[in-house]
Amino acid sequence: MLQLLYTAIFGEMLLILTLVFKTPLRKLVIVSLDRVKRGRGPIVVTTVGATLVVVLSSSLYSMAKIQQRTLEAGILNPTDQVLMSKHMLEASLMGFVLFLSLMIDRLHHYIRELRLLRKTMEAVKKQTRSFEDGKNGNTEEQKALTEEITTLKSKVKKLESECEAKGNKEKTLETEVEALKKQSEGFLMEYDRLLEDNQNLRSQLEAINH
Repeated sequence: MLQLLYTAIFGEMLLILTLVFKTPLRKLVIVSLDRVKRGRGPIVVTTVGATLVVVLSSSLYSMAKIQQRTLEAGILNPTDQVLMSKHMLEASLMGFVLFLSLMIDRLHHYIRELRLLRKTMEAVKKQTRSFEDGKNGNTEEQKALTEEITTLKSKVKKLESECEAKGNKEKTLETEVEALKKQSEGFLMEYDRLLEDNQNLRSQLEAINH
């Protein structure tokens, strides 16, 4: 279970890095995500997410039962301590997987919106140039064209500001990715520590059995 969760986390982090940085794989990943969000893809993703939520709830319930049993007994035995650590690590990793999945979905959505805004801005710029090149000597037509050009320029400025805002969001997501990488390293260190504690507790239990 833990190996599967770690594999999913590293896969999602690699996918986020591919979306954040411009690489030849970025277009392929975006196209793949577009296909996943069509047809039965959303149903499958929703089913997997719901399964993770159920397993996460089960781990949290087990932790609550162990905590209640400890409060009743007044002492935490080694077996419950190992189980508590295992459930806590699994719950943390599953929550991390769900968070990264949501982050991939939002990042893909923002990239698609940014592309649409750029295409719209290019179309508006081309239309503005055609209006500027097609001016004639008619005063009334010139006034109408001038007003329309002014409106189009304001739209261009608005789209440029929106593009800049989307770029800032991407930078923010890059910062969050770095923070998530550091957090994942912390999880790995915690996992190593829990394995060592588990080994020590097993040695103690074997000594007690002897």
